[in-house]
Amino acid sequence: MKYVDEYRDAALGRGLARAIVAAVRPETRYNLMEFCGGHTHAIARHGLEDLLPGSVRLIHGPGCPVCVLPVGRLDMAIALVREHGVILCTYGDMMRVPGSGGTSLLQVKAEGGDVRMVYSTLDAVAVAQAHPDRAVVFFAIGFETTTPPTAMAVTRAEALDLRNFSVFCNHVLTPAAIQSLLDSPDVRDLDGGSVPLDGFIGPAHVSTVIGARPYAFFAEEYRKPVVITGFEPLDVLQAVLMLVRQINDGRAEVEVQYARAVTRRGNEKAQALVAGMFDLRKVFAWRGLGPVPYSALTFNTRYATWDAERRFALPDAAGRDPRGCDCGAILRGVKEPRDCRLFGTACTPEKPVGACMVSSEGACAAYWTHGRFRDARHGEDRQCADHSPTP
Repeated sequence: MKYVDEYRDAALGRGLARAIVAAVRPETRYNLMEFCGGHTHAIARHGLEDLLPGSVRLIHGPGCPVCVLPVGRLDMAIALVREHGVILCTYGDMMRVPGSGGTSLLQVKAEGGDVRMVYSTLDAVAVAQAHPDRAVVFFAIGFETTTPPTAMAVTRAEALDLRNFSVFCNHVLTPAAIQSLLDSPDVRDLDGGSVPLDGFIGPAHVSTVIGARPYAFFAEEYRKPVVITGFEPLDVLQAVLMLVRQINDGRAEVEVQYARAVTRRGNEKAQALVAGMFDLRKVFAWRGLGPVPYSALTFNTRYATWDAERRFALPDAAGRDPRGCDCGAILRGVKEPRDCRLFGTACTPEKPVGACMVSSEGACAAYWTHGRFRDARHGEDRQCADHSPTP
């Protein structure tokens, strides 16, 4: 295949769906977590769950970088603007995420705070160049995919001697999150466990950087198969088929469906750049997962001068999620968006209460955008006229 539309071929998709139906065993349940929010949106957009047999359950994971950032970290970013008067540069999704009391960076901007949306880390460096008399902070978030661009921005700022530039680092690590899920009482076989997990649909973009090797631990120690796959519907369906076959065979291996982009070793140049600039944090709090040891990055001593947390002496903020918001449970796979009583009522994309409704990778945003939800109160489909599900 050479073109994107070939990975959306309906006839091939139906063929893969028939192969999955033929492969499943009547006595077996297949509980598969897609870690990445991009996969959640692909599944919802293309209605892939409707093609799968009832014994195959897809569970949404915490792979949404905006969603997993706890409220306290957003409050710290807001403090940088309100209390320290910095120019805060951030990606668009972070602008609308509610912090404590429902305050977002977009509201802070409306109040007169200098918050700017950027499309790349180098855009933030350019802002620092244009305003040498102002402190400029880049609000860095994301998994391993977005960490190398942050490192490149610091390298560029250092080369330009932009001492007014710094980074508020919130980069987190995928393998640590997966291990936290597998070690969670929600997943472990304690009194049956409320979230059975039989395998993982591994993230695509992250794996282009870290490769397939880091997932071997989960296959070997936890006996959970992992199939790394792309974001097109045929990618996801093929990954499901590969996982079903592994489970049937009693295998737990790491397989790469997304071979057109992911290798076993990953992007070693990007890995070396990150390793030379960052250390592991001893602990980092995630929305939904709580404090997770060695799950995030911080600047090492060599690059400490570029660390906004040290430069502005930011104290840790212990913000709380909005009352009634189930975003944390959704990120753990304990609940689905339609299980939250705020979903589609108090919480909508126009006025989000939780981060899962804001982000382009959030599960709630996926359900709403593509109409994949049901009104549990009335037992009827609750679909807006312009938000009907993909056939």
